[in-house]
Amino acid sequence: MAPRVAVVGGGIAGLAAAHRLRRELGPQAEIVLVEQASRVGGKLRTVELAGRAYDLGAEAFLARRPEVLRLADELGVAADVVHPGGVSASVHAGGRTRRLPTGTVMGVPAGPEAVRDVLSDSGLAAVRAEPELPPLRLEGADISVGELLRGRVGDEVVDRLVEPLLGGVYAGDSNRLGLRATVPALAAALDAGAESITEAAASALPAPKPGAPKLPVFGAFHSGYRRLIDQLLIAADARLRLGLPVRGLTRTATGWRLEIGAAPSPEFLDVDGVVLAVPAPSARRLLQDVVPAAAVKLGEVELASMIVVGFALPADVALPEASGVLIARGERHADGTPFTAKAFTFSSNKWPHLRGAGGELLVRGSVGRFGETADLRLDDAEVQRRVRADLAELTGIAAEPVDSVVLRWGGGLPQYGVGHLDLIADVERAVAEQPGLALAGAALHGVGVPACVATGEAAAMEITRALLRGTRREVGT
Repeated sequence: MAPRVAVVGGGIAGLAAAHRLRRELGPQAEIVLVEQASRVGGKLRTVELAGRAYDLGAEAFLARRPEVLRLADELGVAADVVHPGGVSASVHAGGRTRRLPTGTVMGVPAGPEAVRDVLSDSGLAAVRAEPELPPLRLEGADISVGELLRGRVGDEVVDRLVEPLLGGVYAGDSNRLGLRATVPALAAALDAGAESITEAAASALPAPKPGAPKLPVFGAFHSGYRRLIDQLLIAADARLRLGLPVRGLTRTATGWRLEIGAAPSPEFLDVDGVVLAVPAPSARRLLQDVVPAAAVKLGEVELASMIVVGFALPADVALPEASGVLIARGERHADGTPFTAKAFTFSSNKWPHLRGAGGELLVRGSVGRFGETADLRLDDAEVQRRVRADLAELTGIAAEPVDSVVLRWGGGLPQYGVGHLDLIADVERAVAEQPGLALAGAALHGVGVPACVATGEAAAMEITRALLRGTRREVGT
């Protein structure tokens, strides 16, 4: 009989899993993709802003990882990949906006000169003195980024550089995020023998290669991520079940049974294998009876929520010469009003092709840090008003937007706390003991799009191997 596999979750990890399952299992397999929302794509969302396709979820992918580029090539959309222009990012910290320094690893400096323009004299003095502190030894342990760095290079490095960068990736708090999961290059350098933070950062920076072409760090899709999503759907050829929650997962004599839909009148889906590509709380709920050890661990993964606001500004507006600006926690306007936004992306600067149909300049503002929920409770109109005020404070631009969009990402970003790598290893070991069941998604090995694709493809391969093992047993009997 042809195998039947369910993929629960229609984000990029689930879509990548469905696509890989189709390639591995062939056209005879039945792949059912169940998604609670009315659309697929998860945290990838392309909207229309001033007549232009514009991403208001994840906006880019790390081009130095191979997963998305390989997937684009397989799907025939590699020609749609674009890369940023040459402008640099900036950071607003200590009441000033400065170019984001190079020569750092996630804001951790290789030396004081790299961060001279962002730190005060006392902040620079702390960086200069750090190599004279007692040698640093992690001995395999994990530690929060904030705890490690504040005691070595001072609060300013954390507050003005590391926090804004980590906030952009995780919407997180450096005092809670684990070093090994969020800044692995720094941890690896310390494990390899670096005895100070600045020495570790220096050794973690890529060595320049004279004469070698400079490869782009990031990529995106010319018409937004929906181009990739549409092609994944076509290639996966899965049976879509949208708008349906999965309420239960149980083991059967031959595979798995999913309870789907409304509680008063559920339906049941029997399958040979299941990929759970859902956020940690949903995975925990579905696993609590079948893999309780994994469910308990997943219950420790916390989530942060965000709001993203997209603006189309008149074409005659002059944006700063930057790709965007990160805003340090606690920064205030000249009148003492706190900033609501944590970052702005000047998209029409960062991505040269991104202009509205009438030449409008596209800008996105991000709101939301872990543990700070007051701003998330504001209505859309008030969020827009405050984010526009932040933009005016930073740039002087007070022009009325031609168009705007607000998107809310509830529980959008998992927080990689201290010990996250060990936690996920425990989860995956427990799940691996259940043949035909696999996990994927941002809670595992990275929140970026390439990392999510990698987990989806790995889960699909695990299901494929389990099905092949089962087939061999049946043939043997």
